[in-house]
Amino acid sequence: MSFQNLGLSDDVVHGVQSMGFLEPTQIQLQAFPIILGGRDVIGASQTGTGKTAAFMLPLLTLLKEHAPHGPRVLILEPTRELAVQVDAASRNYSRFGTLRTTVVYGGMGYGEQEAQLKRGTDILVATPGRLLDFMEKGTIRLDTIQHLVLDEADRMLDMGFMPDVRRIVEKCPKERQTLLFSATMPPEIAKLTEWALRNPEKVEIGGRRSPAETVTHALYPVAVSQKFDLLLEILERTHYKSVLIFCRTKMNADRIAARLEAAGHTVAAMHSDRTQGERTEALDGFRSGKYEVMVATDIASRGIDISTITHVINYDVPQHPDDYVHRIGRTGRARTEGDAFTLMTAEEAPDVTAIERFIGQEIERKKLDNFKYVYSLALDDKAKHLVGKAGNVRGGRAGKGHSYGLRRR
Repeated sequence: MSFQNLGLSDDVVHGVQSMGFLEPTQIQLQAFPIILGGRDVIGASQTGTGKTAAFMLPLLTLLKEHAPHGPRVLILEPTRELAVQVDAASRNYSRFGTLRTTVVYGGMGYGEQEAQLKRGTDILVATPGRLLDFMEKGTIRLDTIQHLVLDEADRMLDMGFMPDVRRIVEKCPKERQTLLFSATMPPEIAKLTEWALRNPEKVEIGGRRSPAETVTHALYPVAVSQKFDLLLEILERTHYKSVLIFCRTKMNADRIAARLEAAGHTVAAMHSDRTQGERTEALDGFRSGKYEVMVATDIASRGIDISTITHVINYDVPQHPDDYVHRIGRTGRARTEGDAFTLMTAEEAPDVTAIERFIGQEIERKKLDNFKYVYSLALDDKAKHLVGKAGNVRGGRAGKGHSYGLRRR
Protein backbone atom coordinates (compact mmCIF):
# COMPACT_ATOMS: atom_id res chain seq x y z
CA MET A 1 0.00 0.00 0.00
CA SER A 2 1.30 3.48 -0.89
CA PHE A 3 0.86 6.76 1.00
CA GLN A 4 -1.77 7.80 -1.50
CA ASN A 5 -5.44 7.18 -0.72
CA LEU A 6 -4.81 7.30 3.04
CA GLY A 7 -6.33 10.73 3.57
CA LEU A 8 -3.03 12.63 3.49
CA SER A 9 -2.77 15.87 1.53
CA ASP A 10 -1.07 15.86 -1.87
CA ASP A 11 1.75 18.11 -0.58
CA VAL A 12 2.47 15.74 2.31
CA VAL A 13 2.41 12.65 0.08
CA HIS A 14 4.77 14.41 -2.31
CA GLY A 15 7.06 15.31 0.59
CA VAL A 16 7.30 11.82 2.05
CA GLN A 17 7.76 10.20 -1.35
CA SER A 18 10.50 12.69 -2.25
CA MET A 19 12.43 11.32 0.75
CA GLY A 20 12.29 7.84 -0.77
CA PHE A 21 9.56 6.34 1.41
CA LEU A 22 6.92 4.66 -0.71
CA GLU A 23 5.05 2.35 1.68
CA PRO A 24 3.65 3.18 5.14
CA THR A 25 4.56 1.06 8.15
CA GLN A 26 2.00 -0.73 10.31
CA ILE A 27 1.91 1.94 13.01
CA GLN A 28 1.38 4.58 10.33
CA LEU A 29 -1.48 2.64 8.76
CA GLN A 30 -3.17 2.35 12.14
CA ALA A 31 -2.47 5.88 13.38
CA PHE A 32 -3.33 7.92 10.27
CA PRO A 33 -7.14 7.48 10.29
CA ILE A 34 -7.39 7.97 14.06
CA ILE A 35 -5.37 11.20 14.06
CA LEU A 36 -7.06 12.52 10.93
CA GLY A 37 -10.37 11.81 12.65
CA GLY A 38 -9.41 14.07 15.57
CA ARG A 39 -9.15 11.34 18.24
CA ASP A 40 -6.55 11.30 21.02
CA VAL A 41 -3.98 8.51 20.72
CA ILE A 42 -1.73 6.47 22.98
CA GLY A 43 0.91 4.98 20.72
CA ALA A 44 3.49 2.28 21.38
CA SER A 45 5.64 0.41 18.90
CA GLN A 46 9.06 -1.09 18.51
CA THR A 47 11.74 1.46 17.77
CA GLY A 48 12.44 2.05 14.09
CA THR A 49 8.88 1.49 12.92
CA GLY A 50 8.18 5.03 11.70
CA LYS A 51 6.58 6.58 14.76
CA THR A 52 7.51 10.17 13.92
CA ALA A 53 5.84 10.01 10.52
CA ALA A 54 2.86 8.26 12.13
CA PHE A 55 1.91 11.47 13.92
CA MET A 56 3.64 14.08 11.74
CA LEU A 57 2.07 13.29 8.36
CA PRO A 58 -1.58 13.46 9.49
CA LEU A 59 -0.91 16.57 11.59
CA LEU A 60 0.64 18.36 8.59
CA THR A 61 -2.43 17.33 6.59
CA LEU A 62 -4.79 18.75 9.22
CA LEU A 63 -2.92 22.09 9.35
CA LYS A 64 -3.10 22.48 5.54
CA GLU A 65 -1.22 25.79 5.19
CA HIS A 66 0.59 28.47 7.16
CA ALA A 67 -1.49 30.63 9.49
CA PRO A 68 -0.14 33.78 11.21
CA HIS A 69 -1.82 33.34 14.60
CA GLY A 70 0.79 31.36 16.53
CA PRO A 71 1.80 27.68 16.76
CA ARG A 72 -0.98 25.15 16.30
CA VAL A 73 1.08 22.00 16.94
CA LEU A 74 3.34 21.53 19.96
CA ILE A 75 5.67 18.50 20.01
CA LEU A 76 7.55 17.88 23.27
CA GLU A 77 10.79 15.87 23.08
CA PRO A 78 13.07 14.79 25.95
CA THR A 79 16.43 15.55 24.28
CA ARG A 80 17.96 18.12 21.97
CA GLU A 81 18.87 15.44 19.44
CA LEU A 82 15.31 14.14 19.18
CA ALA A 83 13.95 17.68 18.92
CA VAL A 84 16.34 18.49 16.06
CA GLN A 85 15.47 15.25 14.25
CA VAL A 86 11.72 15.77 14.54
CA ASP A 87 12.15 19.36 13.35
CA ALA A 88 14.09 18.12 10.31
CA ALA A 89 11.43 15.48 9.58
CA SER A 90 8.66 18.08 9.74
CA ARG A 91 10.52 20.41 7.38
CA ASN A 92 11.17 17.60 4.91
CA TYR A 93 7.62 16.26 4.92
CA SER A 94 6.18 19.78 4.45
CA ARG A 95 8.71 21.01 1.90
CA PHE A 96 6.08 21.37 -0.84
CA GLY A 97 3.68 23.41 1.27
CA THR A 98 3.70 26.69 3.19
CA LEU A 99 3.80 25.34 6.77
CA ARG A 100 6.59 26.55 9.06
CA THR A 101 8.39 24.57 11.76
CA THR A 102 10.53 25.94 14.60
CA VAL A 103 12.62 24.04 17.14
CA VAL A 104 13.70 25.33 20.56
CA TYR A 105 16.03 23.54 22.96
CA GLY A 106 18.65 24.30 25.59
CA GLY A 107 22.42 24.31 25.26
CA MET A 108 22.60 27.29 22.93
CA GLY A 109 21.73 30.98 22.95
CA TYR A 110 18.20 32.35 22.87
CA GLY A 111 18.69 34.91 20.10
CA GLU A 112 18.30 32.87 16.92
CA GLN A 113 15.47 30.75 18.35
CA GLU A 114 13.64 33.88 19.48
CA ALA A 115 14.06 35.45 16.04
CA GLN A 116 12.56 32.37 14.37
CA LEU A 117 9.60 32.44 16.77
CA LYS A 118 8.92 36.08 15.96
CA ARG A 119 8.78 35.27 12.23
CA GLY A 120 5.83 32.96 12.99
CA THR A 121 5.50 29.19 13.12
CA ASP A 122 2.85 26.50 12.74
CA ILE A 123 4.68 23.55 14.32
CA LEU A 124 6.73 24.08 17.47
CA VAL A 125 9.14 21.30 18.49
CA ALA A 126 10.61 21.83 21.95
CA THR A 127 12.36 20.40 24.97
CA PRO A 128 10.46 21.20 28.19
CA GLY A 129 13.05 23.41 29.90
CA ARG A 130 13.69 25.80 27.03
CA LEU A 131 9.99 26.01 26.22
CA LEU A 132 9.21 27.06 29.81
CA ASP A 133 11.97 29.69 29.60
CA PHE A 134 10.31 31.24 26.55
CA MET A 135 6.88 30.98 28.15
CA GLU A 136 8.08 32.82 31.27
CA LYS A 137 9.57 35.56 29.08
CA GLY A 138 6.28 35.89 27.23
CA THR A 139 7.89 34.94 23.91
CA ILE A 140 5.66 31.88 23.50
CA ARG A 141 1.99 31.50 24.28
CA LEU A 142 0.23 28.17 23.97
CA ASP A 143 -3.37 29.36 23.68
CA THR A 144 -3.32 28.69 19.92
CA ILE A 145 -2.29 25.03 20.27
CA GLN A 146 -4.73 22.63 18.61
CA HIS A 147 -2.59 19.47 18.64
CA LEU A 148 -0.22 18.39 21.43
CA VAL A 149 2.29 15.54 21.00
CA LEU A 150 4.06 14.07 24.04
CA ASP A 151 6.80 12.03 22.42
CA GLU A 152 9.00 9.51 24.32
CA ALA A 153 6.93 10.15 27.45
CA ASP A 154 8.69 7.50 29.53
CA ARG A 155 12.04 9.03 28.63
CA MET A 156 10.82 12.44 29.81
CA LEU A 157 9.75 10.76 33.05
CA ASP A 158 13.19 9.15 33.46
CA MET A 159 14.89 12.52 32.94
CA GLY A 160 12.75 14.23 35.57
CA PHE A 161 10.73 16.37 33.16
CA MET A 162 7.27 15.26 34.21
CA PRO A 163 6.56 18.28 36.48
CA ASP A 164 7.57 20.58 33.61
CA VAL A 165 5.40 18.59 31.19
CA ARG A 166 2.39 19.00 33.47
CA ARG A 167 2.99 22.78 33.68
CA ILE A 168 3.14 22.98 29.90
CA VAL A 169 0.02 20.85 29.34
CA GLU A 170 -1.92 23.05 31.78
CA LYS A 171 -1.19 26.08 29.58
CA CYS A 172 -2.58 24.40 26.45
CA PRO A 173 -6.26 24.79 25.56
CA LYS A 174 -8.48 22.05 26.95
CA GLU A 175 -10.12 21.66 23.56
CA ARG A 176 -7.21 20.06 21.72
CA GLN A 177 -6.06 16.76 20.27
CA THR A 178 -3.38 15.00 22.35
CA LEU A 179 -1.09 12.25 21.10
CA LEU A 180 1.15 10.40 23.57
CA PHE A 181 3.89 7.98 22.54
CA SER A 182 5.74 5.91 25.10
CA ALA A 183 7.79 2.72 24.87
CA THR A 184 6.72 1.69 28.37
CA MET A 185 3.74 2.61 30.52
CA PRO A 186 4.84 3.08 34.17
CA PRO A 187 2.20 4.25 36.68
CA GLU A 188 3.21 7.91 36.35
CA ILE A 189 2.62 7.83 32.59
CA ALA A 190 -0.68 6.02 33.05
CA LYS A 191 -1.81 8.79 35.41
CA LEU A 192 -0.72 11.42 32.87
CA THR A 193 -2.78 9.77 30.13
CA GLU A 194 -5.86 9.79 32.37
CA TRP A 195 -5.39 13.48 33.07
CA ALA A 196 -4.13 14.83 29.73
CA LEU A 197 -6.00 12.71 27.17
CA ARG A 198 -9.69 12.32 26.40
CA ASN A 199 -10.98 8.85 25.54
CA PRO A 200 -7.76 7.93 23.70
CA GLU A 201 -7.49 5.10 21.22
CA LYS A 202 -4.48 2.80 21.66
CA VAL A 203 -2.15 1.92 18.80
CA GLU A 204 0.45 -0.74 19.54
CA ILE A 205 2.67 -2.59 17.09
CA GLY A 206 4.60 -5.59 18.42
CA GLY A 207 5.65 -6.19 22.00
CA ARG A 208 7.02 -3.13 23.73
CA ARG A 209 9.69 -5.32 25.32
CA SER A 210 10.69 -7.05 22.10
CA PRO A 211 13.58 -6.10 19.83
CA ALA A 212 12.57 -5.37 16.25
CA GLU A 213 12.33 -8.49 14.11
CA THR A 214 14.69 -6.94 11.56
CA VAL A 215 17.58 -7.02 14.09
CA THR A 216 19.76 -10.12 14.57
CA HIS A 217 21.46 -10.02 17.96
CA ALA A 218 24.13 -12.12 19.61
CA LEU A 219 26.33 -12.26 22.71
CA TYR A 220 30.11 -12.60 22.61
CA PRO A 221 31.46 -13.80 25.99
CA VAL A 222 35.00 -12.57 26.69
CA ALA A 223 37.47 -11.93 29.49
CA VAL A 224 37.73 -8.34 30.70
CA SER A 225 41.35 -8.13 29.55
CA GLN A 226 40.39 -9.03 25.96
CA LYS A 227 37.26 -6.96 25.57
CA PHE A 228 38.80 -4.23 23.42
CA ASP A 229 40.79 -6.74 21.36
CA LEU A 230 37.58 -8.63 20.62
CA LEU A 231 35.89 -5.38 19.61
CA LEU A 232 38.69 -4.65 17.13
CA GLU A 233 38.48 -8.16 15.73
CA ILE A 234 34.71 -7.93 15.29
CA LEU A 235 35.11 -4.64 13.42
CA GLU A 236 37.85 -6.20 11.28
CA ARG A 237 35.67 -9.17 10.29
CA THR A 238 32.42 -7.27 9.75
CA HIS A 239 31.11 -5.61 6.61
CA TYR A 240 29.40 -2.50 7.90
CA LYS A 241 28.33 0.93 6.76
CA SER A 242 28.20 2.57 10.16
CA VAL A 243 28.58 1.21 13.69
CA LEU A 244 27.16 2.60 16.93
CA ILE A 245 29.02 1.41 20.03
CA PHE A 246 27.46 1.84 23.49
CA CYS A 247 29.37 2.28 26.74
CA ARG A 248 27.96 2.74 30.24
CA THR A 249 30.03 5.80 31.21
CA LYS A 250 31.19 9.00 29.56
CA MET A 251 34.78 8.29 30.58
CA ASN A 252 34.71 4.86 28.97
CA ALA A 253 33.11 6.24 25.81
CA ASP A 254 35.94 8.76 25.42
CA ARG A 255 38.55 6.10 26.17
CA ILE A 256 37.18 3.59 23.65
CA ALA A 257 36.77 6.31 21.01
CA ALA A 258 40.41 7.36 21.44
CA ARG A 259 41.68 3.77 21.20
CA LEU A 260 39.61 3.07 18.10
CA GLU A 261 40.88 6.25 16.47
CA ALA A 262 44.45 5.20 17.28
CA ALA A 263 43.68 1.87 15.58
CA GLY A 264 42.77 3.67 12.35
CA HIS A 265 38.99 4.09 12.57
CA THR A 266 37.19 7.37 12.00
CA VAL A 267 35.33 7.91 15.27
CA ALA A 268 32.97 10.37 16.94
CA ALA A 269 32.03 10.38 20.63
CA MET A 270 28.57 11.26 21.96
CA HIS A 271 27.63 11.90 25.59
CA SER A 272 26.20 14.60 27.85
CA ASP A 273 29.57 16.26 28.62
CA ARG A 274 29.97 17.20 24.96
CA THR A 275 28.89 20.71 24.01
CA GLN A 276 25.87 21.13 21.78
CA GLY A 277 28.16 22.11 18.93
CA GLU A 278 30.27 18.97 19.42
CA ARG A 279 27.20 16.77 19.58
CA THR A 280 25.74 18.31 16.42
CA GLU A 281 29.03 17.91 14.56
CA ALA A 282 29.32 14.29 15.70
CA LEU A 283 25.78 13.44 14.56
CA ASP A 284 26.14 15.23 11.23
CA GLY A 285 29.49 13.55 10.62
CA PHE A 286 28.14 10.12 11.54
CA ARG A 287 25.09 10.61 9.35
CA SER A 288 27.15 11.78 6.35
CA GLY A 289 29.77 9.03 6.63
CA LYS A 290 32.61 11.24 7.82
CA TYR A 291 32.75 9.00 10.89
CA GLU A 292 32.27 5.26 10.41
CA VAL A 293 31.96 4.64 14.14
CA MET A 294 30.21 6.50 16.93
CA VAL A 295 30.88 5.65 20.57
CA ALA A 296 28.10 6.82 22.87
CA THR A 297 26.42 6.51 26.22
CA ASP A 298 22.69 5.84 26.52
CA ILE A 299 22.00 9.44 25.53
CA ALA A 300 22.02 7.99 22.00
CA SER A 301 19.79 4.97 22.67
CA ARG A 302 16.69 7.11 22.07
CA GLY A 303 18.34 10.20 20.62
CA ILE A 304 19.55 9.01 17.24
CA ASP A 305 17.34 8.23 14.27
CA ILE A 306 19.65 7.29 11.40
CA SER A 307 18.34 4.59 9.09
CA THR A 308 21.80 3.70 7.77
CA ILE A 309 23.24 2.29 11.03
CA THR A 310 24.03 -1.31 10.09
CA HIS A 311 25.49 -2.48 13.41
CA VAL A 312 25.12 -1.75 17.10
CA ILE A 313 27.72 -3.07 19.53
CA ASN A 314 27.18 -3.04 23.27
CA TYR A 315 30.73 -2.71 24.56
CA ASP A 316 29.21 -2.64 28.04
CA VAL A 317 26.04 -4.59 28.83
CA PRO A 318 23.32 -2.11 29.83
CA GLN A 319 22.28 -2.25 33.47
CA HIS A 320 18.60 -1.67 32.68
CA PRO A 321 16.93 -4.26 30.42
CA ASP A 322 14.75 -1.76 28.56
CA ASP A 323 17.90 0.13 27.57
CA TYR A 324 18.99 -3.00 25.70
CA VAL A 325 15.88 -2.88 23.52
CA HIS A 326 16.35 0.82 22.83
CA ARG A 327 20.05 0.43 22.10
CA ILE A 328 19.77 -2.36 19.55
CA GLY A 329 16.77 -0.61 18.03
CA ARG A 330 19.15 1.98 16.59
CA THR A 331 19.80 -0.53 13.78
CA GLY A 332 17.28 -2.44 11.67
CA ARG A 333 15.30 0.75 11.14
CA ALA A 334 12.92 1.61 8.32
CA ARG A 335 12.44 -2.10 7.56
CA THR A 336 16.12 -2.67 6.82
CA GLU A 337 18.07 -5.46 8.49
CA GLY A 338 20.72 -4.87 11.13
CA ASP A 339 23.00 -6.66 13.55
CA ALA A 340 23.51 -6.07 17.26
CA PHE A 341 26.40 -7.60 19.17
CA THR A 342 26.95 -7.52 22.92
CA LEU A 343 30.33 -8.16 24.55
CA MET A 344 29.76 -9.93 27.86
CA THR A 345 32.20 -10.48 30.70
CA ALA A 346 31.51 -12.85 33.59
CA GLU A 347 30.68 -9.89 35.82
CA GLU A 348 27.99 -8.78 33.38
CA ALA A 349 26.26 -12.16 33.19
CA PRO A 350 23.53 -11.21 35.74
CA ASP A 351 22.63 -8.17 33.63
CA VAL A 352 22.35 -10.40 30.56
CA THR A 353 20.06 -12.76 32.45
CA ALA A 354 17.82 -9.82 33.38
CA ILE A 355 17.71 -8.72 29.74
CA GLU A 356 16.75 -12.19 28.55
CA ARG A 357 13.94 -12.37 31.10
CA PHE A 358 12.75 -8.92 30.05
CA ILE A 359 12.59 -9.72 26.32
CA GLY A 360 11.39 -13.29 26.88
CA GLN A 361 14.09 -15.03 24.87
CA GLU A 362 17.63 -16.32 25.16
CA ILE A 363 20.25 -14.44 23.14
CA GLU A 364 22.55 -16.62 21.10
CA ARG A 365 26.11 -16.95 22.41
CA LYS A 366 28.90 -16.94 19.83
CA LYS A 367 32.68 -17.21 19.64
CA LEU A 368 34.95 -15.92 16.90
CA ASP A 369 36.94 -18.51 14.98
CA ASN A 370 40.70 -18.22 15.37
CA PHE A 371 40.55 -15.60 18.11
CA LYS A 372 42.94 -16.55 20.90
CA TYR A 373 40.67 -16.40 23.92
CA VAL A 374 42.06 -16.43 27.43
CA TYR A 375 39.97 -18.34 29.94
CA SER A 376 37.03 -16.60 31.57
CA LEU A 377 34.03 -17.95 33.43
CA ALA A 378 31.95 -16.19 30.78
CA LEU A 379 33.33 -18.69 28.25
CA ASP A 380 32.61 -21.75 30.38
CA ASP A 381 29.98 -23.93 28.71
CA LYS A 382 29.02 -25.30 32.10
CA ALA A 383 28.37 -21.83 33.45
CA LYS A 384 26.26 -20.81 30.47
CA HIS A 385 25.59 -23.02 27.48
CA LEU A 386 26.89 -21.52 24.25
CA VAL A 387 24.04 -21.75 21.78
CA GLY A 388 24.94 -22.96 18.30
CA LYS A 389 28.32 -23.58 16.76
CA ALA A 390 31.27 -21.22 16.98
CA GLY A 391 31.46 -19.14 13.87
CA ASN A 392 32.25 -15.85 12.25
CA VAL A 393 30.33 -12.63 12.66
CA ARG A 394 27.20 -12.46 10.53
CA GLY A 395 28.06 -10.44 7.45
CA GLY A 396 31.79 -10.74 8.20
CA ARG A 397 34.50 -11.00 5.60
CA ALA A 398 34.72 -14.72 6.13
CA GLY A 399 30.93 -15.12 6.26
CA LYS A 400 28.09 -14.90 3.81
CA GLY A 401 28.07 -11.16 3.42
CA HIS A 402 25.14 -8.88 3.92
CA SER A 403 23.09 -6.45 1.89
CA TYR A 404 22.37 -3.15 3.56
CA GLY A 405 20.08 -1.60 0.96
CA LEU A 406 17.55 0.80 2.46
CA ARG A 407 14.74 -0.73 0.43
CA ARG A 408 14.06 2.63 -1.10
CA ARG A 409 13.45 3.05 -4.80
